[in-house]
Amino acid sequence: MTTKLPLPRVRQLLSAFNRARVTVLGDVMLDQFLWGSVARLSPEAPVPVVEFERESFIPGGAGNVARNLAHLRANAELLSVTGDDAAARQLRQLLSDDGVACSNLLACVNRVTSVKTRIVAERQQVVRVDRESRGDIEAKTADRLLAALAQSLQHADALILGDYAKGVISQPLLDQMRRMCRARGVWLSMDPKPAHSLNLAGLSLLTPNRREAFALAALPDESHRAEPSQDAALHRVADKLLAELQPALLLITLGEHGMLLCQRGQKPFHVPTAAREVFDVSGAGDTVIASFTLAIVAGASPVEAAYFSNYAAGIVVGKLGTATVTPDEMLAAFRAQP
Repeated sequence: MTTKLPLPRVRQLLSAFNRARVTVLGDVMLDQFLWGSVARLSPEAPVPVVEFERESFIPGGAGNVARNLAHLRANAELLSVTGDDAAARQLRQLLSDDGVACSNLLACVNRVTSVKTRIVAERQQVVRVDRESRGDIEAKTADRLLAALAQSLQHADALILGDYAKGVISQPLLDQMRRMCRARGVWLSMDPKPAHSLNLAGLSLLTPNRREAFALAALPDESHRAEPSQDAALHRVADKLLAELQPALLLITLGEHGMLLCQRGQKPFHVPTAAREVFDVSGAGDTVIASFTLAIVAGASPVEAAYFSNYAAGIVVGKLGTATVTPDEMLAAFRAQP
């Protein structure tokens, strides 16, 4: 089993990405960043006064997964539900600018587009304000999504589900999508959210972080962050999830400790972190699931895909805000690998 991803292999995978077609379906949102600096505390309350400098907007949630794919030069299509409002129109324009096909963003008058406003000062996030709809989408809207998905899957190599517990993905919808992917031989990836109780059995890839993995397994985390290859509690969680949910692959992301790749019948494989500096972890999970799935579609082995996505995550956490990675950045990172 390889323990490195050689540069010629990275080039080979990257060159295959522009032939890959990946559909993303899930909760989409608009990430708003207010950037500024702090020089004093407010006289009204013990809080910092942020002097506004600039503002930026980026697609978030499933939109960030899709733009990660597009920035790696894959053919990405996004299916989701928004409000019928200015934020939705701005989101659609941003996605189009990023090269994401988004004609199947369904506008609903009884919902508001999710907007997450982050105030960032001195390279630190001060506060976040969320404006969103969290109720389940209507049955007729779900039917429209499934009809659009049936068309998209005729040409897709993979489907990534972006569930952020905002109402787009329900159990009936997930069951239908699982059946559709199996019938067409389409790879199905999902980053699960334990707060949204769903039957996740039989997917191709699950990418929980450590906290999510323990919550999904309904086990306490009492290992106090032992070294991952020796972490008995973490391995018990992986074994339980593999046995109960039976994904083809389970990738548990571990922050500064890297990733643990798990497959039934094989010893878990630990990939140490590739991050050199960590400024912001916003959207890092989106980068992981996008880059791992894309590598698999391009012909990578699971271990190769784990190394590739680990380097991609290491790049984005070194940036401020919801970020993506480019092929040139990936090549530079692998050139610098020890």
